[in-house]
Amino acid sequence: MDNDLYQQIYLLVKKIPQGRVATYGQIAAALGKPQGSRLVGWALSVCPNDVPWHRVINRKGMISITNRNLSKQEQANLLTQEGITVTEKAGNFWVDLDKHLWLGNL
Repeated sequence: MDNDLYQQIYLLVKKIPQGRVATYGQIAAALGKPQGSRLVGWALSVCPNDVPWHRVINRKGMISITNRNLSKQEQANLLTQEGITVTEKAGNFWVDLDKHLWLGNL
């Protein structure tokens, strides 16, 4: 684990405002690692409690959590509590990126 890189990821994720989401790829690209989406996912799977990991989803707008001992439903609930509309289709949870994607500076 590259602790310094993980810390950079955590700082970027903390910038995502409540009620918005970013993609794993956005975070990776902001770090100059455009192929580093999985690295971002790994870092968020072990992040401290003060990092809003639930605001990061995949590039298609789907919740794709596979770690943290939490379910996709739990991540969807956290997003919904922040006013983000989450829809369920065929067992997956989706966020409308046109409406909720954060385009601010990471």
